[in-house]
Amino acid sequence: MKKAAIAAFAVMALCGTASADVIKVGVVGPFSGPFALQGKNFKAGIDAYIALHGSKIGDDTVEIVYRDIPTADPAQSKALGQELIVKEKVQYLAGFYFTPDAMAVTPILKQGNVPMVIMNAATSAIMKTSPLVVRTSFTTWQTSTPIAKVASDAGVKKIISVVSDYGPGVDAENAFKKAFEEAGGQVVEAIRMPLSTNDFSPIMQRIKDSGAEGVFAFLPSGPTTLGFVKAFNDNGLKAAGTKFYAPGDLTQESDLPALGDAALGIQTTFHYAVSHDSPENKAFVEAATKAIGNEAELSFPSVGAFDGMHVIYKMIEATGGEQDAQKAVNAVKGLAWTSPRGPVSIDPESRHITQNIYLREVTKGSDGKYFNKEVQTFEKQGDPGLAAAK
Repeated sequence: MKKAAIAAFAVMALCGTASADVIKVGVVGPFSGPFALQGKNFKAGIDAYIALHGSKIGDDTVEIVYRDIPTADPAQSKALGQELIVKEKVQYLAGFYFTPDAMAVTPILKQGNVPMVIMNAATSAIMKTSPLVVRTSFTTWQTSTPIAKVASDAGVKKIISVVSDYGPGVDAENAFKKAFEEAGGQVVEAIRMPLSTNDFSPIMQRIKDSGAEGVFAFLPSGPTTLGFVKAFNDNGLKAAGTKFYAPGDLTQESDLPALGDAALGIQTTFHYAVSHDSPENKAFVEAATKAIGNEAELSFPSVGAFDGMHVIYKMIEATGGEQDAQKAVNAVKGLAWTSPRGPVSIDPESRHITQNIYLREVTKGSDGKYFNKEVQTFEKQGDPGLAAAK
């Protein structure tokens, strides 16, 4: 970007505020392309929150402005962030499915006087890049650490780790390795795959050759996770008794019908299951199902978006609708509420969400539908990855 354009951006961003009666929230996510279902879940969660709580806060009306980024593209994400701040004059940025996209935008938050509420991107280090970031999703350290204890408690001693080679994947690998080795286990090999990998047969052969009793896997939810789980079964690893452990990205509800019996018995740890049994979740699922049109498509990004809107509404209340990014963020430090996922709070130091993490097992209900059955709760989990974040 040329210097003149940068200067123009700075002046416009700092001078521009939303009109007194309309407060715009810019949401960046994958609304087309291979990860479109995740963006659809963002929108379902946002629509569900507005349906249950209305679009007005006092005299102000909340307006959502969406921008599409089909796959991880940091340069495009930054351009969209700038466009939303300068042209659309949003007071809040939210969404961000992929970590690289969120990381690309955090440097412009202070200049634009805009907070960012992360509804999915799961790398711990994002929180270190700006004091104006709040997260309502999860991190891969947070969801991958408990599954190591599950594997150890099951008597598994040797694991091979297989992850996608980008921020969250590296976090997942490190989180599992640290917790598993502390429990006395051994990670015999750690494989990092390019994000573009879609032929997993060579990986499955390496798993077979490793001598490991189980595999720990992390890939971003979507077509790649579906392909990986199918390959695990098609290559005979499940039949051979190899244990499969992962954070819940690997068994998101929208993939379960396609996975079918191949997913049965897979254990994952995660912050949310559509099947979570609480009155708050029943109300959320009903509203989100109306928004998305098909409950079978409902998945975890929807609850990150739903709770993200709760945080944004609290920010708007605290600032009286005025544009003051730091005041908005300060207002939600320590905020606690009952989410569809259970009790949650925003840690006042990290601005990351503290929440229960659940051990789930893929099960087939009496109605023939597959679901993640919660079988154990790890209460009030923070982000163990913050200490390791650079």
